[in-house]
Amino acid sequence: MTTFADLGLSPSILKTLEKTTLKMPTPIQIEAIPHIMAGRDLMGLAQTGTGKTAAFGLPLLHRILDLGHPPAPKTVRALILAPTRELVSQIADNLEVFTKGTAVKIAMVVGGASLFKQAEKLKRGADVLVATPGRLIDLIERGDVTLSATGYLVLDEADHMLDMGFIHSLRKIAKHIPLKRQTMLFSATMPKDIAELADTYLHNPVKVQVAPPGKPVERIVQGVHYIPNGDKANMLREYLNKHPGEQALVFGRTKHGSEKLMKLLVTWGFKAGSIHGNKSQNQRDRTLTEFRNAELDVLVATDVAARGIDIPGVRYVYNFEMPNVPENYVHRIGRTARAGKEGTAISFCAPAEMGELQAVEKLLKKAIPTLGGAPWSADMVAAAPKPGQNRGQRPGARPGGQKAGSKPVQRAAPGKPGAGKPAAKPMGGSFAPRRDGAPAGAGKPRSASQGGSGQGRRPS
Repeated sequence: MTTFADLGLSPSILKTLEKTTLKMPTPIQIEAIPHIMAGRDLMGLAQTGTGKTAAFGLPLLHRILDLGHPPAPKTVRALILAPTRELVSQIADNLEVFTKGTAVKIAMVVGGASLFKQAEKLKRGADVLVATPGRLIDLIERGDVTLSATGYLVLDEADHMLDMGFIHSLRKIAKHIPLKRQTMLFSATMPKDIAELADTYLHNPVKVQVAPPGKPVERIVQGVHYIPNGDKANMLREYLNKHPGEQALVFGRTKHGSEKLMKLLVTWGFKAGSIHGNKSQNQRDRTLTEFRNAELDVLVATDVAARGIDIPGVRYVYNFEMPNVPENYVHRIGRTARAGKEGTAISFCAPAEMGELQAVEKLLKKAIPTLGGAPWSADMVAAAPKPGQNRGQRPGARPGGQKAGSKPVQRAAPGKPGAGKPAAKPMGGSFAPRRDGAPAGAGKPRSASQGGSGQGRRPS
């Protein structure tokens, strides 16, 4: 059985690890650490929740400890780039634990926090800087930090950085880092763009893969309910009531929709909070701390805001709305079954989301078990309003040039039954609960015109 001592880590790091919950290395750590210790460029492919931070963090810290002297002012010895503020904070927190009792300096810079305070901290230099690309570029352009002495570059969650459009930022940052460096790229999935990124920035890399790209953690029990949008909230309420006191993470697509759902859950008596792009960094940090300390039972989040959340207590993940990028499904459900625990991931699929579900199943190379309802027919899917289909109209306008507030009229030949009557309500409208209090799945769903479905809004 392989131990951390077998991997050749320094005595000071091993002593620190004894005080943590990390007792034995995970497969990705066993595979990656020796190559990084040897100075090789590395591409690490592993599903989320498998210990990637320690896989690159421990050998990186080992090599920095060998230097034996502090960094020069405004310089950075190792740079770790991550796509979201939450992930940067999580990585920095882990590294602080690993370096406790040593002279290693860890710094982090993210958007939404004081630029002045970050610049002041960087004046003293940093052994390891963990950063989001945008804020780092701000500091470079201001002259508050230089990467001319940076010998290590880590791209964490590289697939999501590309999804978020950070490729141009990566190119701009890479120009400031010496070509003679050690580069590590970690990703949970392996789209074509990641291979191209590796070819560009990695030199003769070792490829380490401990699970097929896109394969969720085996301990996660998955299932899907085929349910109209209008009944989703009541269905979620039923599930949450089945496991009171156990933590659940709920994913929505939009900032507005996620906030609205959170407020609805609060009115129902749940201890719920939300994180998304409309929240300030302080608000997001405070909510995450409350969730981590079990002061909240339910956290509603968008994909961007929740990336990298590592809270072992999350037992359930609910895909309230299906992700429009299939790889995000893997990242979402990977928020549970962490630290060796089991987890459950349940998805709610409305008619308009059949395409998203099918894309996820294609990625997984298997069907997700059905928990309720039945796959929507092609007719139902075709009739369902698609998110954003009315984008571009003037505010308040209705499809077909109708005035705001007017009811759509059925087109029927004069004298035929139904002429002039309001059109039938489409499937897949708002997620607001049914006003009649009927159980989930009963009767007709509410239409998009009856409440905020989040359609046409920019995704978070």
